[in-house]
Amino acid sequence: MNLFGFIGSVFKPAADLIDNLHTSEKEKLDARNELFKLQAELFSKAEEYETELLKAKSTIITAEAQSQSWIARNWRPITMLTFLGLVVGDSFGLLVTPLAPEAWTLLQIGLGGYVVGRSAEKVYKDFKSK
Repeated sequence: MNLFGFIGSVFKPAADLIDNLHTSEKEKLDARNELFKLQAELFSKAEEYETELLKAKSTIITAEAQSQSWIARNWRPITMLTFLGLVVGDSFGLLVTPLAPEAWTLLQIGLGGYVVGRSAEKVYKDFKSK
C-alpha cells in the first residue's frame, strides 16, 4: 500500500463514524468538512515528502553518473547484467538450485530501481542541456 492509500484508509473509519453520529445534518457536514480539510493537508504533506524523496534519489543517481570512479558509474549496469545471467540460468535450469522467491523479489526491486534510475539520468541530461 502506498502512502496515499494509507492516509485514505486511516480517514475512512473516521468518516464512517461521522455518518453514524446521532446529531444534526449540519453538524455532520461540519465534522466531515473538518475531516476532509485534515486529510487534504496530509495528502499535501505526503506529496511534498514524495517530491523531496524523488529529488534526493535523482541527486544520488546524478552524482553516480558524473563520478570519476568507474565502479560508481557502472555498478547498476553490472548488477543488472548479473541479474540477467541469473534469470537466464534459472529459466533454462542451468543453476544448481532454482532462485528463491526472495531472489525474484530482489530482482523486481532492482529492475524497478534501475529503470527509474536510468530514466532520471536521461531526463536530467535532457533538462541540463536546455
